[in-house]
Amino acid sequence: MAPVQPLFAPDAPAASVDSILRSNFRPTGEVDLGMNILLVKTAGKLIMIDSGYGSYGGQASGWLPQSLTDAGFALTDITDIVVTHAHPDHIGGLLTTSGQFTFPNATIHMSALEHRFWTADKPDLSKSKFSDKALLEKIIGIIHTTLAGIKPKLQLFDYNTTLLGCIKPELAPGHTPGHTLVHVSSGNETLVHVADLVHSDVLLFPHPEWGFFGDSNFEQAAATRSKVLAALANGKTKVFAGHLAWPGLGHVRAKDQAFEWVPEVYAYPV
Repeated sequence: MAPVQPLFAPDAPAASVDSILRSNFRPTGEVDLGMNILLVKTAGKLIMIDSGYGSYGGQASGWLPQSLTDAGFALTDITDIVVTHAHPDHIGGLLTTSGQFTFPNATIHMSALEHRFWTADKPDLSKSKFSDKALLEKIIGIIHTTLAGIKPKLQLFDYNTTLLGCIKPELAPGHTPGHTLVHVSSGNETLVHVADLVHSDVLLFPHPEWGFFGDSNFEQAAATRSKVLAALANGKTKVFAGHLAWPGLGHVRAKDQAFEWVPEVYAYPV
């Protein structure tokens, strides 16, 4: 995404942002935003968390169906889709360009709070840093169209529930009012999908307060980010991050009164 500011850290000193990017050998003109999709396989179910951008991102998006095929899964294999929040890069892949269900056998699960916010005629985004009103109207239009299209397969949930026997949703508001973390449990192990809690490893772990322009409530998102990162660091919890570098797996570690991202290390056969 470009430019870095005001999309990332909109109120932070530009020199400080550039310094962090340079010291981490990152370009200062853009942030490479990852797009990772998590599959959870259980007995009799194949659960997907979010659905990507679909066709809305042009040639830079819409690769998920082919990626699933390459991984050995058919679109008809997906039994359930848990939506972390209703931004287009998370629900845009639920429908095809002709309005058909991309995953025809899947039940779609979404927070009732999130659904209620985005189905309002004019969602209240007055506490966001999003300044491009025309783009904002386009995004809201995509959300309204998608939510209307998925209605026959949509099940709404509250936060005092367990989904599909292995998933516990947690409200983490700010990025959107119903922004949801997804706790996936298997035996004594837990993986937490943090959705859009963080959009940059080198900017928002050391400075959770710097934030992201797309946060619906900028200040609330910053407070939630700090609180959740502290809990993940204290619990040494394994994390899946949708917008960090592939595959988005790692841990949060406390550092210098803030945090750092410790990515999981993998060895591949050659």
